[in-house]
Amino acid sequence: MPFEPSEQWEGYIAPPAFEEYSARYQDFFRMRREGGIIEARLHTNDGPYAHTHAAHNAWTRVWQEIGNDPGNQVLIITGTGDKWMTGDPKGHNPRPASELDPDHTHQRMMDGWKLIESFVTSIDIPTIAVVNGPGVHTEFAMMSDVTFAAPDADFMDPHFWLGSPPGDGQGMALEALMGPKRAAYYIYAAKPIPADKALEWGIISDVFPREQLLGRAWDLARFIMNRPRYTRWATHNIVSRHWKKAVTEDFGFHMAHQMLANIAGKSRVPDPDLITDTYERHV
Repeated sequence: MPFEPSEQWEGYIAPPAFEEYSARYQDFFRMRREGGIIEARLHTNDGPYAHTHAAHNAWTRVWQEIGNDPGNQVLIITGTGDKWMTGDPKGHNPRPASELDPDHTHQRMMDGWKLIESFVTSIDIPTIAVVNGPGVHTEFAMMSDVTFAAPDADFMDPHFWLGSPPGDGQGMALEALMGPKRAAYYIYAAKPIPADKALEWGIISDVFPREQLLGRAWDLARFIMNRPRYTRWATHNIVSRHWKKAVTEDFGFHMAHQMLANIAGKSRVPDPDLITDTYERHV
């Protein structure tokens, strides 16, 4: 019989049940769980996920709920359809931070800050990301223990292109995985990194045809589940330690500079006609 704290610890406060939080966040994630493996699939109306501030705000709590549930023992994160994520920069950020009231600015900053912090520190189980196509906000996919990608997936930090410093984690992840010199070039030039280059440079773990991606992730998750629970927990903590160090030592510096620049100046959204292919693939 599995251990039930409520039966032995008087006053025990149980975390929300899977059925409760999977329903709470169903507008942003479709979740399923089988044999301790939880799959969280980004979506918007069961199609490719379209990024919004509301969803950005929800992610922090999603990671906490998943991490707090002892029934979750391996996490798979993926998207829907043929894109990892979509979203119009003008619709997502119609007004520069300098024109927002202080509470709005603070909430926006905390959403970005807590998103990465929560993903790295709240989840103590092996993580597998399945990047099913092109899109932005791949930082938590890159920060997963294992990252699979479709052949047409790519990895890009668009912040400098949009007139903002790269402070919310995407640039930090690229620096850590591909090296600071290479990352600087791709950040300044807003160049997308195709899946084959991402594999060569250590940004991802493997590339599979899109129709095989999720199955490969579940195969690996079941292989991981065959090992003892303490082994899984300890291995995740070993392989993810560098992300904890990066969040502790560098992430606050990155975020503070991004928010300072956004408040002090006005971000400029580029003319999509200038970079049509990049714009269409990522937004």
